[in-house]
Amino acid sequence: MATSPNRVSCLLIPVQSGQQLLVPNTCIAEILDYQTPEQRNSPSPWFLGFIRWRGLRLPLISYEAANETGAAGLSRNARIAVTNTIGKHAPDLPFIAFLTTGLPRLAKVAPEELDAVADAPLGKADEMVVLLNGERATIPRFERLEELARQAQIEY
Repeated sequence: MATSPNRVSCLLIPVQSGQQLLVPNTCIAEILDYQTPEQRNSPSPWFLGFIRWRGLRLPLISYEAANETGAAGLSRNARIAVTNTIGKHAPDLPFIAFLTTGLPRLAKVAPEELDAVADAPLGKADEMVVLLNGERATIPRFERLEELARQAQIEY
């Protein structure tokens, strides 16, 4: 497939709720095999603990629990997506991690291929739901995930 200037390389990342997240490739630093996080006593269901990655200690977040659409759980194909941060706390927290249920798929996306699903219910961590060539995907609200990761970094 030839890449045209208006196409963006993205990943479709499966998460436990059955959703798939549509994320630009540039947001993802690495997809890791699952590793058991350092356990922390936390009343927050979205905070799964910390993982070690490239000498850094990263908060691991459950997307579903952050979105208030389900509880954290592991699938046999669980992976961890490490994302670059861009929010106001990026200097102190350059990366965060969230749990996935498998390997992402590459998608080349042009704006005209996306159709917003206007009546889709949105969780706190959802920016919007779209159809990409008839396939449903959720664009995450990374600001929310970054806020939660920063909270975990401070509190735990």
